[in-house]
Amino acid sequence: MGLPIIFALVAVLAAFGAFSALKNKNFLGLVFAVGTLAVFGWFSVMTIINSGYPAVH
Repeated sequence: MGLPIIFALVAVLAAFGAFSALKNKNFLGLVFAVGTLAVFGWFSVMTIINSGYPAVH
């Protein structure tokens, strides 16, 4: 269950990066930050929905 938590932290950092890139008008950075947020956020949310938190067996 540690990997989805790490990926969720990456998604949170990507959200901060997207906000910073938007504030600085860095559109290429914004594209990569939003893409990272989408991929890692989706993986984290779906893993927690599928496995439960904490993990149930």
